[in-house]
Amino acid sequence: MANVEHGGTAGNAFGAGAAESARARLRAIRIGLWVIAAVLAIRQVTVVLSTPKGERLTDLETWVGPNGVLHVKGSLYDSTQFTGTPFGGLVLKPLTRAAEQALGWGWTFGSLSLVVVLGLVVARALPHPVSRRTALLAAPVAISLLMLSLPVRNALYLGQTSIIPVLLVLLGCFAVRGERASGLLIGVAAALQPTMLLFAPLLWFTGRRRAVESSAITFAGLGALAWAAMPHDSTTYWVHHLAGVGLGGDADDLSNQSLHGALLRIGLNGPLEITLFLLLGAAVAALGLRRAIRYARDGQLLLAVAITGCVAVVVSPTSWQHQLLWVLLALVGRVGKKTSDRPMWPVAVILVMTLPAKMMLPNMAALFPLRDNVVLLAALAAATIVPFLSRTSEYYRAPIPTDYARPVPTRWKRVPLLPFLGRVFTRPNLLLELLLIRVGYSAYQQVRLAATGGTSAGGRATAEHHGDQILSIERFLHIDIEHWVNHAVFKVEWLRDFFDFYYESFHFVVPLTVLAVLYARRPGDYRWARSALGFATLIALLGFWLFPLAPPRLMPGLGVVDTVHGVQDFSKPDYGTLTALTNQYAAMPSLHFGWSLWCGVVIAVLAPKWWMKALGLLHPLFTVSAIVATGNHWVLDAVGGAAVVGAGFGLTHLLQGPRPRPLMKPVEVSMKEPVPATGRTPS
Repeated sequence: MANVEHGGTAGNAFGAGAAESARARLRAIRIGLWVIAAVLAIRQVTVVLSTPKGERLTDLETWVGPNGVLHVKGSLYDSTQFTGTPFGGLVLKPLTRAAEQALGWGWTFGSLSLVVVLGLVVARALPHPVSRRTALLAAPVAISLLMLSLPVRNALYLGQTSIIPVLLVLLGCFAVRGERASGLLIGVAAALQPTMLLFAPLLWFTGRRRAVESSAITFAGLGALAWAAMPHDSTTYWVHHLAGVGLGGDADDLSNQSLHGALLRIGLNGPLEITLFLLLGAAVAALGLRRAIRYARDGQLLLAVAITGCVAVVVSPTSWQHQLLWVLLALVGRVGKKTSDRPMWPVAVILVMTLPAKMMLPNMAALFPLRDNVVLLAALAAATIVPFLSRTSEYYRAPIPTDYARPVPTRWKRVPLLPFLGRVFTRPNLLLELLLIRVGYSAYQQVRLAATGGTSAGGRATAEHHGDQILSIERFLHIDIEHWVNHAVFKVEWLRDFFDFYYESFHFVVPLTVLAVLYARRPGDYRWARSALGFATLIALLGFWLFPLAPPRLMPGLGVVDTVHGVQDFSKPDYGTLTALTNQYAAMPSLHFGWSLWCGVVIAVLAPKWWMKALGLLHPLFTVSAIVATGNHWVLDAVGGAAVVGAGFGLTHLLQGPRPRPLMKPVEVSMKEPVPATGRTPS
């Protein structure tokens, strides 16, 4: 028995079994990720090919369709619809002989194949050392992120060629052998997109000078070839339009996420704008390329290539949305000394590159300059200021660990605890929390609006029918007090104004204040409370979707006065600035009351003083009074709000465990002065 326990055959068998189990789990995860990548690819193809013929592949149609510019015998740039280089036009012209329908299908699937190859190259280019698990999982994850990204989705939808230069550069840096072959591919990429010439300094200062020579010769040779074949077009492009600056849409269009476009959008123009653009562009190029060279010498060549691509995005006169793929590749850099800070940068990049800008920042005029340039700001940050860790840093592979509470058993054997929720004492990253809260709330708004078909008036008949059902139930229970309370409050001006103000103001102020105080003072409790609030809100969204409900103020014939927005014309209701932005039929459950009840529970549980607990419990009392008095909710809506909050706390306890409580440190007893044998303390 002793021999078996201390390393005999049985022990080896046990170790082999554990290793086999780990390999099986890894295999299952990898298969699952590849399935997700395949589903996303199929979805993108389906979206493109199911779009009506005149609305998809519009750029490709503009180029090679029956009336496309590549068929025209005159200049490619007469209509400014073609924005590529003369060499790009020379390459695309033979494609005009292909059947248009076959070209559309072939272009879509060909572009999809390029995305897959791009993901495989990126996975292979991750900086070493890379664990076997990371290497196996990196490819499907990279392909999935590429499929979700706005640049790839736009390129597939428009029929653009912007994926090709990125892929050529990555192949030249990571896939081919020999500097001359590497330079050849980068030279072809520059012939298609001249800003790729910015990779020449990166190659030169990292010792790949033959690649620079090869890329320069290739770029010059292909440009000369295009000039010989199309001298008028080449003169138009390189001289009259300064390498394509004057082509395509207006440079101040929101889709142009370059520094030039941002300066035009804020009102600058003429010589002042051009001078400022050149000065700022030169500064960004110098700083960004210097950083890229440093990270390349550090062994993070993929990050260096991504930074250089971000520099190209910033300094290019026009960086259209389908050309911004370099920003997504910048997520490979590691940022943050703490484990809790490590997800901040990749999550921010993924959100910026996959979601519309309106979901990232609120729809406020003061934030329009940030919202309109959110991708540019991400590229600028990656190129100049994001403090990516060096591989020589002690935190690169071993960040400061997160302080977890003592593990607890699962609530139910078949429902495991979720590791990402965790029972953590340390404070989460503030920027990441704010970003996720903003995106989560934006998604919440979109789901609320989509529940009625995307309009505030959609689903009105169904919502009113459900309102009749709720009123019947309340009458049966003798709790139909909405009309009486509403009219009683309406007659007392100061009370009406108080409830209107409370309804409009405290719904967001109090929960955000509670979260802020917990984040600053009780980080472990912050995670517990935040998880409960998130679960409650998700469950409420199901209620909005499955049971659209008209509030009392929007029920014809009920006679309830809308004290907040005034008397409504039910044919054209007016809810103020929220008329077209919110779903007015998302009444069940009431998150006004649900969030206030969450605040009351959290304050009652965590507040150290009895009077604080009492004040916390007054908030849901005032809120339920306000939502009924203003005609915005039924009494049963408040019951529904209480139910989802209870479910939120229950799910948190089920999936995360009980609220973590830090252990009290033992009191250290000083033994400097020994106690006399008599038992009396020294004087």
